[in-house]
Amino acid sequence: NYVTGFCDGESCFSVYISSNAKLKVGYKFGLVFSIHLNKRDIELLKKIQFFFKSVGNIQINADDSISYVVTSIKDISNHIIPHFEKYPLLTRKQADFELFKKVVILMNNKEHLTEEGLHKILSIKASLNLGLPENLKVLYPEIIPVSKPQVKLPEIIDKNWLVGFVDAEGSFIVSIYKSKTKIGYAIKLAFCITQNNRDHLLISSLVKHLNCGRVSVNTRNSGVEYLVSGFNEINEIIIPLFKQYNLIGIKQRDFEDFCKIVLLMKNKQHLTAEGLSQVRKIHSVMNRRRDI
Repeated sequence: NYVTGFCDGESCFSVYISSNAKLKVGYKFGLVFSIHLNKRDIELLKKIQFFFKSVGNIQINADDSISYVVTSIKDISNHIIPHFEKYPLLTRKQADFELFKKVVILMNNKEHLTEEGLHKILSIKASLNLGLPENLKVLYPEIIPVSKPQVKLPEIIDKNWLVGFVDAEGSFIVSIYKSKTKIGYAIKLAFCITQNNRDHLLISSLVKHLNCGRVSVNTRNSGVEYLVSGFNEINEIIIPLFKQYNLIGIKQRDFEDFCKIVLLMKNKQHLTAEGLSQVRKIHSVMNRRRDI
């Protein structure tokens, strides 16, 4: 469930089509299951690769990011597909997975080597991710995208799924700002999960599942955000949750630092110059400021 939750946030199921005059249908098909991360989380990516029986490869990209990539149809069929059949994705990415699986089945049955199979795959790809590239739309204007599978909202969200999803899309935020307090500054804490607005219903359901927080929509970037900013909710619900169900990636260190600041605030130490200095020091290495 952790792996599925993480993949709900960071993975991609892709079908690539390229010209190949040597083949009867004129095209070669490629399948890719991938996860793209900041290089700081290379150890987490290695654990995920090990979880999938060490298939695929981890590569370092030109921008110093890292990717876990599985392209072998055998490995995808034997390891990737079975996992997500047993532990289904909860976001709308489940629809992409179902379409991806249809292409895998067609290719395993060698249907991609026929003109009819080509049209089937084009119809599926037209509904997958960003759809057909412009050149294929021009060459095959008759292609009708298949209906995108419906994804049901889960009645129960497994906590391990949630931890994986937070490792991918969650943030522990500390804001230090000027105020009219005795020391001239105040501290605001927040725990948030961001996602594309297409998963608005799933993200909104977290309010019920965690019994705290609120949801807001960012119309500028089509995003939706689950946010917990009340100190009591953070201290009594969020902190105990992630102490019981541990994060696995580099975000665990951000959580540990977040907990240190929560404890300082709980003891009112942040209201002193010395305590504020401690908070600033901890905050200075959190999130994107953390090297390793």
